[in-house]
Amino acid sequence: MSETSRTTFGGRRAVPPNNSNAAENDPPTVELQGPVPRGVNLQDYLNVTNVHLFKERWDTNKVDHHTDKYASNKLIVRRGQSFYIQIDFNRPYDPTRDLFRVEYVIGLYPQENKGTYIPVPVVSELQSGKWGAKVVMREDRSVRLSIQSSPECIVGKFRMYVAVWTPYGIIRTSRNPETDTYILFNPWCEEDAVYLDNAKEREEYVLNDIGVIFYGDFSDIKSRSWSYGQFEDGILDACLYVMDRAKMDLSGRGNPIKVSRVGSAMVNARDDEGVLIGSWDNIYAYGVPPSAWTGSVDILLEYHSSENPVRYGQCWVFAGVFNTFLRCLGIPARIVTNYFSAHDNNANLQTDIFLEEDGNVNSKLTKDSVWNYHCWNEAWMTRPDLPVGFGGWQVVDSTPQENSDGMYRCGPASVQAIKHGHICFQFDAPFVFAEVNSDLVYITAKKDGTHVVETVDSTHIGKLIVTKQVGGDGIEDITDTYKFQEGKEEERLALETALMYGAKKPLKTEGVIKLRSDVDMDFEVENAVLGNDFKLTITFRNKSPTRYTISAYLSGNITFYTGVSAAEFKNETFNVTLEPLSFKKKEVLIRAGEYMGQLLEQASLHFFVTARVNETRDVLAKQKSTVLTIPKVIIKVRGAKVVGSDMIVTVEFTNPLKETLQNVWIRLEGPGVIKPKRKMFPEIRPNSTVQWEEVCRPWVSGPRKLIASMTSDSLRHVYGELDLQIQRRPSV
Repeated sequence: MSETSRTTFGGRRAVPPNNSNAAENDPPTVELQGPVPRGVNLQDYLNVTNVHLFKERWDTNKVDHHTDKYASNKLIVRRGQSFYIQIDFNRPYDPTRDLFRVEYVIGLYPQENKGTYIPVPVVSELQSGKWGAKVVMREDRSVRLSIQSSPECIVGKFRMYVAVWTPYGIIRTSRNPETDTYILFNPWCEEDAVYLDNAKEREEYVLNDIGVIFYGDFSDIKSRSWSYGQFEDGILDACLYVMDRAKMDLSGRGNPIKVSRVGSAMVNARDDEGVLIGSWDNIYAYGVPPSAWTGSVDILLEYHSSENPVRYGQCWVFAGVFNTFLRCLGIPARIVTNYFSAHDNNANLQTDIFLEEDGNVNSKLTKDSVWNYHCWNEAWMTRPDLPVGFGGWQVVDSTPQENSDGMYRCGPASVQAIKHGHICFQFDAPFVFAEVNSDLVYITAKKDGTHVVETVDSTHIGKLIVTKQVGGDGIEDITDTYKFQEGKEEERLALETALMYGAKKPLKTEGVIKLRSDVDMDFEVENAVLGNDFKLTITFRNKSPTRYTISAYLSGNITFYTGVSAAEFKNETFNVTLEPLSFKKKEVLIRAGEYMGQLLEQASLHFFVTARVNETRDVLAKQKSTVLTIPKVIIKVRGAKVVGSDMIVTVEFTNPLKETLQNVWIRLEGPGVIKPKRKMFPEIRPNSTVQWEEVCRPWVSGPRKLIASMTSDSLRHVYGELDLQIQRRPSV
């Protein structure tokens, strides 16, 4: 290293940072203790002629370590578990006079005390939790070793050497990329921080390379498949590159807390040139619309090869890529969707909706937002940095929302701590607590400058929290892992605990109008198909013997799924007279022509109804979103569904709209079946159908899935999928 680039501190010795797995610094092949006497040839001593790593997919190393799915010709093992290698020497090995050891090295400045240089001694018996090599077979000039790694070992790509002792010094094998060994987290090892004791959950949360992401609306849940592709060619190297790009010190890469926190910062590119640039403005001219992605593989490979952030992502794309990163490295992970997710901008643990005196929403004062849904990840690990009981699932969120310790990242935050209100524990628990458990507060901003709280809805936020079920594509409700049942004593206690830790500020309720009015209001939105008219029905119910008159206002908005309004397409005021102890329905027709010209990414419409009871001045407010039903992409296959055999995949889409679709891109992928592909169609006329055929040759057997998406200038979030059962290649 040159003198100018050496890190120096006055009066201290400093080793330069070791923060790149890709950087290499080879140890010397010969380390002599002094001059070698004349006539002595070091080659006469024990010399290594070859090293065998048993790294084929069917070899016991990969099968026993559950790494046989990785599309890599390198040895990939999991830490804390033994694996086999064979060393061939130039003569038979004699343990009474020959001494050798295996060495693993990572990074540029390997140090034993940092875990970046690992000397593995030959021992008589392997010890759990410690590095060691045991001779299990000697045959002629070959020695077979069982190597035990530490369950706290750094995760990454190690270079391997064999060092032989002679009376004059050490002879070491030369650098050989063929012996490089990847070491991953091990959820099968009880001593590993990511140990998961349920076999079916390990199969789902580590080994499943296809997932389901839930989106849409609480009352109209939609799902789409996502290809994680964590075993695809190049993905493991891309995930290690993400940590290199973060300049994460190698010595910290064995700690899942640190790895997941760095990952949550690096999957978004907000402040660190990370993987994905987020965009929520519906303008994607310089990249791929978030809804067009069908999986993580294209994104990670493009990031690794271009070394530039990829455009564009939104929350489910960030979560999909982050899930690939975690599962690829061996950390059990899943994607979680929270319906009615609060984004609390001022950390007061309440979501404030400000109203004008006439009942309209005051958009200048309303800074908080309620997302129709928000996707994040959970990662499974112990938390030795927290009190006992807060390990297990941890929230990690890579969507850039708020700053955490100077970077856009979130977590890991203990789900158990969030449920019980113990939000003093790191990392970012108050923000997550607000996402699932804040109050929705309607406040009237009066013309004299005062604010009056009209009503508080303590059950709207975090209405439903779901993930994909283990072993199937169905939905699993995990709301009770984040919060106690609304209204129960435990739930109130959790809220009071959060208040004690300073996350929730007391609500100023001076002048609160009685919360229970004599009049109730609710409304329903008819299931709507994109391009069709539909109805909205508002119901007013008078529970008193008094006659009331009501002034009501309906606002229909095109919204981003984040709850932010883009354009109002409908507004209507009307009056209703309610006789004593009666109800009245008001129907409003929403015409396709009113919303079609302004639709956004997810065809999401948001309706806000406010009503004032003129006699009591009570204000009633309700808001609901609806996601329009969108047509699907159809996928068909013909030919033998057998590993190594040609299979023809047909993708077709029919334009259901009355307008021509421009700049249509269709994407197709299926892990183990077909590499990600895309095709462009300049236009699709109304009611016209386009077809696209691809020939593929599956390389993975078992249940597989093909996933397709269609995106265009005026229609997005169009998906299709097809389940396949790929048979093994018949044995000859």
